[in-house]
Amino acid sequence: MRDVSHKVSTKRVALARAELKASPETMRAIREGKVPKGDPLPVAKVAAVMAAKRTTEWIPYCHNIPIEFVDVRFEVHEAGINVEVEVVSIAKTGVEMEALTAASAAVLNLYDMLKAIDEEMEIGSVRLMKKTGGKSDFPAPNGWTSAVLVVSDRVSRGESKDVSGAILAAGLAELGGQVPGPTVVPDDVHAIQEAVTQWVAQGVDFILITGGTGVGPRDITPDSLSSIIDKPLPGIAETFRSYSQERARTALLSRSVAGLAGKSVIISLPGSPAACKDALNALFPAVLHAKEMIAGGGH
Repeated sequence: MRDVSHKVSTKRVALARAELKASPETMRAIREGKVPKGDPLPVAKVAAVMAAKRTTEWIPYCHNIPIEFVDVRFEVHEAGINVEVEVVSIAKTGVEMEALTAASAAVLNLYDMLKAIDEEMEIGSVRLMKKTGGKSDFPAPNGWTSAVLVVSDRVSRGESKDVSGAILAAGLAELGGQVPGPTVVPDDVHAIQEAVTQWVAQGVDFILITGGTGVGPRDITPDSLSSIIDKPLPGIAETFRSYSQERARTALLSRSVAGLAGKSVIISLPGSPAACKDALNALFPAVLHAKEMIAGGGH
C-alpha cells in the first residue's frame, strides 16, 4: 500500500454515478410494485452503504478510512435507473473508490433483483463525477517568491553541513516557488533580523527560517522575530505543532512562530530535517493561499 502517514486529514467528498439499462416493462413493474423479489430500490440503497464501508475488502490497495456519510440517490426513468452515490470522510486519502464501489454494488443488486423479469438488462457506465479534498483543493499561485534562512552557529562556522535548509528550499521549489539557495547566519539577533528585514523590504512572499526555536540558551529565533512581525498567524504554528506532535513527542518544546511583516509571511521552524519535512507536509500548499488573501483576494 502507498504510505499516506505524512498526509494531513481533510474533508474528502466523492460522487460516483452508475447506470442500469432496462426495458419499459421492467420499469413499469418497479413502479407498480410487481417485482417478484420485492422493491429493488431500498435493497440497492442498503447494499451501496454496506459496500462503501467495506471497500477495502474488495480493493486490496485501498486504505481503510472512516466513512462519515453515504447518500444514495436514484433517478428512475423509462429506460432504466441511474444511481448516484456521495461519500464523505475526514481522512488522509480520498473516497473515490468508496463511491465507485458503492455505486457498482447498487446497480449489481438492482440487476440481481430484476434479472428474473428482464434478461436484456445492461449495466452501463460507472464513473466518478467529482471529488474534493486534499492538496488539489489548494493550487499553488503563480509567481510566488520565497527565501530560506538557516540559523545555526555550527553551520555558519562550517562545522556542520546544512541539511534542513536544503530540504525546505527543495520543497518550495517543487511547489513552484522561486527560491535561491539557503542563507546561513549564526544564532545572533542582529544577523537574523538583518536577513529577514531585507527580504521583507524586497517583498518576498514566504520566508522560512529553520533553527533556534527550542528552549536552549542559544535558541533566540522567535524572540528575534517579535519586533519584525506585524500580525501574528498563530494557526500556522499551531497546525505545525499539532502535526509534529503525532510524529515526535518532543514537538511540544518547539517555540515556532509565524506572522506577517509587510506582505511577507514569516514562518520559523525547528532546525531538525524531520521537522522541516513535517512543515512542508503540514502547511503546504494550503499556506500559499495567504498570498492571494494579502493581495485582497477572497478566502
